[in-house]
Amino acid sequence: MIQQISHMTIFVPDQQAALDFYVGVLGFELKMDMSLPNGFRWINVSPKGQSDLNIVLAKPNLGPRMTEDDRQTLLDLIGKGAFGAAVFKTADCRATYAELKAKGVEFTMEPTEQFYGVESIFRDPFGNWFSLTEPKEVVTPPAA
Repeated sequence: MIQQISHMTIFVPDQQAALDFYVGVLGFELKMDMSLPNGFRWINVSPKGQSDLNIVLAKPNLGPRMTEDDRQTLLDLIGKGAFGAAVFKTADCRATYAELKAKGVEFTMEPTEQFYGVESIFRDPFGNWFSLTEPKEVVTPPAA
C-alpha cells in the first residue's frame, strides 16, 4: 500500500539559480546538496515544516536515454510553463502573495476567491508554475 509521496522532481536548467529561488526567495529548507561522481548534482529542498517531502531540483538529463534534441525540447516546454509542478498551501494567500511579489516572484494570477478557497498562480524563474492556495475548511462544490 502506498502511504505518502516522499520525493517529487522539478526540472530546472540551472540548479544553483533554482536553489537560490526555492531557498532564498520561497524560504524552503535545503535538505541535501550533493555532487555525485558522474557529474550529477542531487539537491533536495522542502517547505519549512514539511520535512517528509523531498523536492528534487534536477537538471533535465536522463543519460543515454535522452538525446540532446529531447533535452532541448524538454527545456523549451518547461520555459513555456507546460508542466504544473505543485500546489502549495498557505494560511494567508493574500499576505504570501504580497511577500513573494515584493521579492520579485512572477505571478500569473492574483489571489482570487474560488469555491475551495483563495488561489493565486506563480512561476519559478524557469517557467514551472505553482498554485498557492488558502483552502477553506469546508468546501462546497458549485452546483452542476
